[in-house]
Amino acid sequence: MTAHCASSPLVLPTSEELLRYGSELLLTPGELDLDSLDAGLAAAMGPGIDFAELYFQYGSRESWSLEDGVVKSGGFSLDSGVGVRSMAGEKTGFAYASHITPEALRETGRIASRIVRSGQSKVARPAEPRTAQARYGTAAPGGDSGADIKVALLQQADRIARSADPAIVKVSASLGLVHDVVLVRASDGTLAADSRPMIRFNVSVIALRNGRRESGSSGGGGRFSLAELEQRQMVEAIAREAVRVALVNLDAVAAPAGDMPVVLGAGWPGVLLHEAVGHGLEGDFNRKGSSAFAGRLGEKVAAEGVTVVDDATLDEKRGSLSIDDEGTPGQCTTLIENGRLTGYMQDKLNARLMGHALTGNGRRESYAHLPMPRMTNTYMLGGQHQRDEMIASVRKGLFAVGFSGGQVDITSGKFVFAASEAYLIENGKLGAPVKGATIIGSGPEAMGRISMIGDDLELDNGVGICGKQGQSVPVGVGQPSLKLDNITVGGTQS
Repeated sequence: MTAHCASSPLVLPTSEELLRYGSELLLTPGELDLDSLDAGLAAAMGPGIDFAELYFQYGSRESWSLEDGVVKSGGFSLDSGVGVRSMAGEKTGFAYASHITPEALRETGRIASRIVRSGQSKVARPAEPRTAQARYGTAAPGGDSGADIKVALLQQADRIARSADPAIVKVSASLGLVHDVVLVRASDGTLAADSRPMIRFNVSVIALRNGRRESGSSGGGGRFSLAELEQRQMVEAIAREAVRVALVNLDAVAAPAGDMPVVLGAGWPGVLLHEAVGHGLEGDFNRKGSSAFAGRLGEKVAAEGVTVVDDATLDEKRGSLSIDDEGTPGQCTTLIENGRLTGYMQDKLNARLMGHALTGNGRRESYAHLPMPRMTNTYMLGGQHQRDEMIASVRKGLFAVGFSGGQVDITSGKFVFAASEAYLIENGKLGAPVKGATIIGSGPEAMGRISMIGDDLELDNGVGICGKQGQSVPVGVGQPSLKLDNITVGGTQS
């Protein structure tokens, strides 16, 4: 299998430094240390238990919002706790506590193990600290910045958006800062820690012209600091992009309907790939046979030239992970290579039951949730065609640049996505922007109808949130420009 991932050029913390930091923050306040974790793990083991795990988490969350120049909200919260999991075969026991003490650890361990206990006793392997390459810094993203700096950034976005065009009549901006520190100890010898910063900045505007009102929005972020957000001049770029989208929508005409060629733009349109294909390649759906891709390893599932990877190793990207939420080092996994299905994304449970290797895709929303196979940064690799070449090859069709949401059936792979920005293609040239377009099809069929792959691979700007079974986690999506020879477009003009 071809390697598709590059090593990190950044100077980042070592696994040992992360363990030390995680231990001091998570364990020391409750009079615990790394050596004392085995006592808590023993409570979660006992007779008949195949695997047990302790997952510690500390999280700080800060949010600010501004509407029309006025600060509407500001909030800060702290949370910490431990989740304990015991497993025997496919049966899982889980308990959690919102305080980290020796007593809480023993009690949650006993509760988890009682759910699945039977048979002979097993013991945990000695701790084996995981060696993993960090993908981001350890510091909280806000650093020492006060409220005045954060409010000033929101006000800057407001000024830039309003000054960009007189049609802008309303501006909203928001800033979110997250810092999570996690530590994992498991009966298979796993001992690992991570410190995860996250930042996200969003701007939404409303434009009014000749009685017509339209909206536009944009956002960006990743696993870096507030200082980096300023240095990269992201606030200005995000504000101007929100204005651009709103002004485009003011000129939009009714979307066409029917089967036609569609050219997808690079970057955020990869959300269609994430939903329509990515979820279907997660291990739990395939182990249970409920995915359209179940049992198809080695088979052709996409057009020639289509290669899709899930990559947690990208520096500072929203979906990147030094370790996953089971302590497995983040990896780059090739899922589809040159059109053939080569792998699924796995957590420990599904990898064990399917007899597959771990891929570092065990993720959970918090210590109060069980892990499951989830995507990190999922994207399609680039090809050799240019976007203009794709557009020129279409007599009548659609060019879709962005999507605002959709629905997918994992079993069939069928999807419906709403385009937030799209344009007519007429006689090989871009025409008017359209409003109300939807893309309708199925993941496997759409992958087979790709005839041209662009040389302009992009990842999204860092706004992706993935929901699964009630849990939300940050993710990244991406792709080059693509031409789909034929797909159903829903619209209001036949």
